[in-house]
Amino acid sequence: MKTTILILSLLLLQGCSENDKDFTPTLPSITQTGANTFGCYVDGKLLTPRDGTGSTLSPDYGMLFFRGPDNSPYNELRVRDYKSGNGGLLQIHFDALEENGVGTFVINESNCENGIDANPTINIRCRIWDVSLQIFKWYCSVENGGTIAVTKYDSDNRIVSGTFSCKVKNKDNPEDVIEITQGRFDINRFTLSKTEFP
Repeated sequence: MKTTILILSLLLLQGCSENDKDFTPTLPSITQTGANTFGCYVDGKLLTPRDGTGSTLSPDYGMLFFRGPDNSPYNELRVRDYKSGNGGLLQIHFDALEENGVGTFVINESNCENGIDANPTINIRCRIWDVSLQIFKWYCSVENGGTIAVTKYDSDNRIVSGTFSCKVKNKDNPEDVIEITQGRFDINRFTLSKTEFP
């Protein structure tokens, strides 16, 4: 009996890893339908959300959208690639999204914090793996370093869509500046937690 369970477990794990090898992330189209898509290039490398295996405490969601407490009018889009091995992570901190709605907004300086500890502005922080140094590096948006265009904000259907690009600087070395380009997101907050990101 134990041998059968072990063999089935190994086959299941092998099947999952084979499916992962067959999947190639691509930059999604720019849409405004609540398709739960996200993509951008961070220093020329594609970042898309990819779910992890999770733990007994919670799943590893590839993409989440948070709303701050009632007295703190921020929202945050958090994207993470758990599968490619690069540890890619990007967070967009929106200040007053409900109040501002649709429009083009300047991306401001980030203090490289998230949630309530982030600067009360529209800002971005990201983490990438440096292959040559074998370490993670944190990058934070710079003042007036780019723009984010919220192209759809539908509070009734909880859809928020847009595009963005900006410059970000290394938290530990301000001379190390990279670019985030071709960013796009199309989120339906009703269905996001049920969306799988392979």
